[in-house]
Amino acid sequence: MTRLQLSGRIESDHIASVQSATSDCCDRKILDLSEVTLVDLVAVRFLMSCEDEGVELVQCPPYVREWILRERADGECSGKTDN
Repeated sequence: MTRLQLSGRIESDHIASVQSATSDCCDRKILDLSEVTLVDLVAVRFLMSCEDEGVELVQCPPYVREWILRERADGECSGKTDN
């Protein structure tokens, strides 16, 4: 298991570092977001992709979780056609 605790701001220029830290061959990966204070759109989309790949997000701040849910919903809506 790999558990990475993130803190402070997560911005687009931090994504590569987080990817590198979680790129081992471990079956279970966890990102602990309990000390995260601010994220940008790129970080939210990165966290969404992490979840899609099976990474567990624990202690996710409510506003981040809500933003992830909205991004997922927007993605689903934009993928639909009115045929």
